[in-house]
Amino acid sequence: MNDVERAARAPNLGSLALRSERRGDAYVIALIGELDLDGAPRLEEELLSAEATDAASIVVDLRELVFIDSTGLRLLVMAAERSQSNGRFTILRGPKQVHRVFEITDLVNRLPFADP
Repeated sequence: MNDVERAARAPNLGSLALRSERRGDAYVIALIGELDLDGAPRLEEELLSAEATDAASIVVDLRELVFIDSTGLRLLVMAAERSQSNGRFTILRGPKQVHRVFEITDLVNRLPFADP
Protein backbone atom coordinates (compact mmCIF):
# COMPACT_ATOMS: atom_id res chain seq x y z
CA MET A 1 0.00 0.00 0.00
CA ASN A 2 1.46 3.38 -0.94
CA ASP A 3 1.22 6.62 1.06
CA VAL A 4 -1.75 7.94 -0.94
CA GLU A 5 -3.76 4.77 -0.30
CA ARG A 6 -2.76 4.79 3.37
CA ALA A 7 -3.88 8.42 3.72
CA ALA A 8 -7.20 7.68 2.05
CA ARG A 9 -7.85 4.87 4.53
CA ALA A 10 -6.75 6.82 7.62
CA PRO A 11 -10.13 8.42 8.42
CA ASN A 12 -11.71 4.95 8.46
CA LEU A 13 -9.20 3.30 10.77
CA GLY A 14 -10.52 2.54 14.21
CA SER A 15 -14.14 2.73 13.17
CA LEU A 16 -16.88 0.34 12.15
CA ALA A 17 -19.40 0.90 9.42
CA LEU A 18 -22.45 -1.32 9.07
CA ARG A 19 -24.37 -1.87 5.89
CA SER A 20 -27.53 -3.89 6.34
CA GLU A 21 -30.19 -4.82 3.85
CA ARG A 22 -32.91 -7.31 3.26
CA ARG A 23 -32.25 -9.55 0.25
CA GLY A 24 -35.33 -11.66 -0.22
CA ASP A 25 -35.52 -13.98 2.79
CA ALA A 26 -32.04 -13.01 4.00
CA TYR A 27 -31.11 -10.14 6.32
CA VAL A 28 -27.49 -9.28 5.46
CA ILE A 29 -25.26 -7.23 7.77
CA ALA A 30 -21.93 -6.25 6.21
CA LEU A 31 -19.20 -5.10 8.59
CA ILE A 32 -16.64 -2.64 7.26
CA GLY A 33 -13.52 -1.52 9.13
CA GLU A 34 -12.75 -2.51 12.71
CA LEU A 35 -15.08 -4.32 15.09
CA ASP A 36 -14.01 -3.49 18.63
CA LEU A 37 -15.47 -2.17 21.86
CA ASP A 38 -16.43 1.11 20.15
CA GLY A 39 -18.48 -0.47 17.35
CA ALA A 40 -19.91 -3.39 19.33
CA PRO A 41 -23.11 -1.64 20.52
CA ARG A 42 -24.10 -0.81 16.92
CA LEU A 43 -23.58 -4.40 15.81
CA GLU A 44 -25.46 -5.76 18.80
CA GLU A 45 -28.42 -3.48 18.05
CA GLU A 46 -28.39 -4.51 14.38
CA LEU A 47 -28.23 -8.22 15.23
CA LEU A 48 -31.18 -7.93 17.64
CA SER A 49 -33.15 -6.00 15.01
CA ALA A 50 -32.42 -8.69 12.43
CA GLU A 51 -33.45 -11.44 14.84
CA ALA A 52 -36.76 -9.69 15.45
CA THR A 53 -37.66 -9.90 11.76
CA ASP A 54 -39.19 -12.80 9.87
CA ALA A 55 -36.04 -13.23 7.77
CA ALA A 56 -35.32 -16.89 7.09
CA SER A 57 -31.58 -16.25 7.40
CA ILE A 58 -29.29 -13.70 9.01
CA VAL A 59 -25.91 -13.33 7.33
CA VAL A 60 -23.02 -11.39 8.86
CA ASP A 61 -20.57 -10.54 6.09
CA LEU A 62 -16.98 -10.11 7.34
CA ARG A 63 -15.34 -9.68 3.91
CA GLU A 64 -14.62 -5.97 4.45
CA LEU A 65 -13.60 -6.26 8.11
CA VAL A 66 -9.93 -5.56 8.85
CA PHE A 67 -9.89 -6.17 12.62
CA ILE A 68 -11.97 -7.91 15.27
CA ASP A 69 -11.38 -8.06 19.02
CA SER A 70 -12.82 -10.21 21.80
CA THR A 71 -15.88 -7.97 22.09
CA GLY A 72 -16.77 -8.65 18.47
CA LEU A 73 -16.13 -12.36 18.90
CA ARG A 74 -18.45 -12.44 21.90
CA LEU A 75 -21.27 -10.75 19.95
CA LEU A 76 -21.01 -13.27 17.11
CA VAL A 77 -20.90 -16.22 19.51
CA MET A 78 -23.96 -14.92 21.36
CA ALA A 79 -25.87 -14.38 18.10
CA ALA A 80 -25.00 -17.90 16.96
CA GLU A 81 -26.18 -19.32 20.28
CA ARG A 82 -29.48 -17.41 20.09
CA SER A 83 -30.07 -18.79 16.59
CA GLN A 84 -28.95 -22.32 17.36
CA SER A 85 -32.49 -23.69 17.51
CA ASN A 86 -33.54 -22.29 14.14
CA GLY A 87 -30.17 -22.36 12.32
CA ARG A 88 -30.74 -19.09 10.53
CA PHE A 89 -27.42 -17.43 11.45
CA THR A 90 -24.41 -17.56 9.08
CA ILE A 91 -21.08 -15.75 8.97
CA LEU A 92 -19.33 -15.08 5.66
CA ARG A 93 -15.59 -15.53 6.16
CA GLY A 94 -13.45 -12.43 6.32
CA PRO A 95 -9.88 -11.77 5.21
CA LYS A 96 -7.08 -13.98 6.49
CA GLN A 97 -6.10 -11.67 9.37
CA VAL A 98 -9.70 -11.61 10.63
CA HIS A 99 -10.35 -15.32 10.17
CA ARG A 100 -7.08 -16.09 11.95
CA VAL A 101 -8.56 -14.65 15.17
CA PHE A 102 -11.37 -17.24 14.97
CA GLU A 103 -8.80 -19.99 14.42
CA ILE A 104 -6.61 -18.89 17.35
CA THR A 105 -9.61 -18.76 19.69
CA ASP A 106 -10.87 -22.16 18.48
CA LEU A 107 -14.17 -20.68 17.30
CA VAL A 108 -13.90 -21.87 13.70
CA ASN A 109 -15.78 -25.08 14.43
CA ARG A 110 -18.24 -23.51 16.87
CA LEU A 111 -19.57 -20.83 14.53
CA PRO A 112 -21.55 -21.30 11.31
CA PHE A 113 -19.04 -20.04 8.70
CA ALA A 114 -19.67 -20.02 4.97
CA ASP A 115 -17.38 -19.11 2.12
CA PRO A 116 -18.42 -15.96 0.23
